[in-house]
This record gives sequence, C-alpha cells and structure tokens, in this order.
Amino acid sequence: MSFKLQKVPAETANLFPNGKDFTYYADSLQKISGLQACMARDLESRFLLLVSSENSGAFAEFEGECVSGNGVFAKKAPLTEKNAAALRKAFPWTAPVPVLHKKCSFGCGDRLGLATSAHAELFKKYNAFPVFAQQSIRELNLTKRTYRSVIDDASFQVFQAGYTGGFGADGDHLKSFEHIDMALEVGVTMLTLDLSDELHPAFAEVSGAELEKAYAGCPAGVRSECEKLYLSGPIQLKSSTLNFTKEELMRCVLIYTDAMDFAAKVSERLRRHGAGKVDLEISVDETSAPTLPEHHYFVANELKRRQVVFASLAPRFIGEFQKGIDYIGDLKEFRKQFGRHVEIADFFGTYKVSVHSGSDKFSAFPIIGELTGGHFHLKTAGTSWLEAVEAISYADPKLFREIYTKAFAALPAALKLYHITADFSVLPKEETLTDAQLPELLKCVPGRQLLHITYGAMLGEDPAMHDKIYRALFVHEEEYQKQLDEHFRKHIELLGIPAR
Repeated sequence: MSFKLQKVPAETANLFPNGKDFTYYADSLQKISGLQACMARDLESRFLLLVSSENSGAFAEFEGECVSGNGVFAKKAPLTEKNAAALRKAFPWTAPVPVLHKKCSFGCGDRLGLATSAHAELFKKYNAFPVFAQQSIRELNLTKRTYRSVIDDASFQVFQAGYTGGFGADGDHLKSFEHIDMALEVGVTMLTLDLSDELHPAFAEVSGAELEKAYAGCPAGVRSECEKLYLSGPIQLKSSTLNFTKEELMRCVLIYTDAMDFAAKVSERLRRHGAGKVDLEISVDETSAPTLPEHHYFVANELKRRQVVFASLAPRFIGEFQKGIDYIGDLKEFRKQFGRHVEIADFFGTYKVSVHSGSDKFSAFPIIGELTGGHFHLKTAGTSWLEAVEAISYADPKLFREIYTKAFAALPAALKLYHITADFSVLPKEETLTDAQLPELLKCVPGRQLLHITYGAMLGEDPAMHDKIYRALFVHEEEYQKQLDEHFRKHIELLGIPAR
C-alpha cells in the first residue's frame, strides 16, 4: 500500500505558527490553475493545505486560516462541509458518480469515515469500481452521522489517496420516501431500495384453502395476467428450467405484488430526479427465508413489466450471511443455488446479482467470483470498523479493554437490531487476558460479532469514547491503514477481481 507522509516545504510551513509540525500525504498533491493543494496533518488533525499566487479563484472558495509571504498565499483549510463542496468543485473526481452499471462494483461501508483512503489505494490496483460512501439509516442513527457527512468524508479521503478512478455513494437499505429524498438531496449516486416493509413473507408458509382464499382476494386482472405469464410452460435458463406451480405463483403474487408497486413509485421518483444520476438496487434479502429461484424470476419480471430500471438485485441466499464472519452453510448447495440466481440475472441481461453482508465471506468468495464471471456487486459494512478495533488492540490495549467492556454492556440492545447466533458466553472477561491476547478476540466468531454490532455504543452514545477512538486512529493511522489493506486485499483476491 501507499502511505507516504512528507514534510511540507519550509517556505510554506514557515508561514504558519505551528508549520514545523506539518506533513502532507504525497499521493494527494494536486496542481490546477495556479493552485497547489494537498491533504496534510499536524500533531492534532488533518486538513487541506492550499498554496496559490493569488487570493482568488479556487483558492478563495475554501475557508480557513490564510497567511501570506514569499509572494504566495497559503491556507490551512479544515475538513468542513463548505470545504468538501469547494474540493469537489475544484477536483470533480472527488465527487461520487454512478458505478453500479460497471461490470464489477464493491461497496465499502465505512462507519468511521476514516477507511476510504486505504480502500482507495487498493482500488487503484484492481479492476473494480468502489462505492466508498455507503451507509444505512440504521448506521447513521447509531453513529450520529448524516449522508452529507458520509459523502464529505469520502471526498476528503479520496483526495488524500489521489484516487481519480470514480466512486459511488449508496443510500443503503432505504425504505421510505422521506429517507430516499433525504439521500437524493445530498447527492447519492446509488439507492438500495429495501422492500422488506412492503413484502408479505408470511404467505410463504400458507397453503391449501387459506392460500386459495387470500389469492382470490387479489384483483381478477392481476390473477389472470400472472397465470398467463407464469403457468404457460417451463422457462428455459442457460442450464436449467423454472417451473411455476399454481401454488408457488399464488405465493409470489401475495408476497411481492405490493413491493413491486412500491418499487415502481420509487423508480418514477428517480426518473423525475434525473435519469442516469442514480443507480437503483432492489433488495429482497431482509427476510427469514431464502429467495427461491422462481421468486427471483417473478420479482425481476414484475419489475420489468412495471418499467422499473434497476442495476442490481439482492436475493436472500441460502445459508447465513451474518455480520463480520465467514459464510455459514453448505458450500456445495450454495454454489448450486447461487448459480441459478446468476442464470436468472443473465436471462434478463439488464442487472447483476448483489451480495449483501459480504464482509469476510471468504469461503464463498471464489464461488461468487467464478459463477458471475466477475459481474456482481458486493457490499461490505462494519468490517472496516472491526479492523479499526483490531488496530487499537495492538496499539492501545488500555483503550481496547474499555471498548470490549462497553461492548458487553451494549450487547442486549444491539441484538435487537442484528441477527446474530454466536454464543457470547464463551468469551473471556477482559481482566483475565494479557495485552498480547487481546487481538485474538478479533479472530473468533463471538468476539468479532460482539464488537461488530455494538459500534453505536462507542461512536454515537458516548462522546468521550468516540473522541478516544478517533484520537487513537489518528495517532496510529499507519497501523490502521495496514490492517485495512491486508483485510480488503484478501476480499478482492478471493473474489478473483483482476489487477488493473
């Protein structure tokens, strides 16, 4: 990876009272129209360092401490919302763009707003398109961030890395027009529509007369049209066929019709927002039962019939895709079922399969990469937070012990938000561990999941703990960057993503 800090030249540094402490990120240095800009840091914070021959133009767009001497103007610009907007104006490649239509895209959830520079260094080297700004409403609420701050953080970090390859911003798992509009207003370029509130999964367990009665309550035109479309014979995929029974079709109509109608309304809203500005992903994965191949086909076809333009679809796969750990389940059966989902997406040819909760699914990655031919979207979320906690376990054991203790206290509330099956009773008490043993808690399933799902207690509920964590990661930035590089490189390589 590239983590090159260099001393700011004396002729600039000497203009500032504490300039002797300034270093800058070598990959960030940019020159345009008489303006030199880079990301820099002193002993307390990161900031933009700007130098210009005139106090006008792009230089004047930034707020901050401005000094002059030696025939130049220099500015120490804090990482504020105003300066993020000025940065995107001066360097357009620091603004998000749609990337989901690319062959391979990769969501990099960053709960801290500190991981993107390390992610960006990797994506300079691999042929995939990243979504650096990616957060759900749940994550925003738990961390007390906003979509505006998430995109701003990504812009600053992209600039720090000197990454010009394009990145996306995902309003993740949105369910309401209120939240959709909030995300669109600040410039997300991808919207993940979570249809779980519009689905009726209970009908998956209904059969016989009860199912017939519920189905009879659907409009006659809907029933007639669906029976004509789905019961007229087998649907031939590349290497298999789909055969709808009347019973399964009735379930599909009852489970998905309301969700499809809602998706059509969202799609129309996106068209009014501006065609091509925002990629749409459809998510039906937040359910208890796996998405059957017939159900996947029904969803895709009904979306098509409603003229919903979407770039990816996330089914609920067999097995367990739990947070921060490897795939749980039969890999042979996963391969078989995942292959059918890929064939259905290929049949339509207008979207790709999306894999949610993709963090650390190392045993499944080779299957995903192979069967899709590298044509997929994959989301990771809290794994960059876990790498931060692991870096702290090495660099600041005292702080890690505080985090670990607080995580146990926060666990009951966190379990109401996340589906986790780990046995936390096997975890040792903090006081029984030596400092050298602390990182091992990040190597076992209960330890990873404990720390993965309790982040809200550290980052949103406790300002003192929040500040301690951010300070530790500032002081130990290089260690954190190395953790991220190693962990995400493993993801990318097991998925078979080729080098650029």
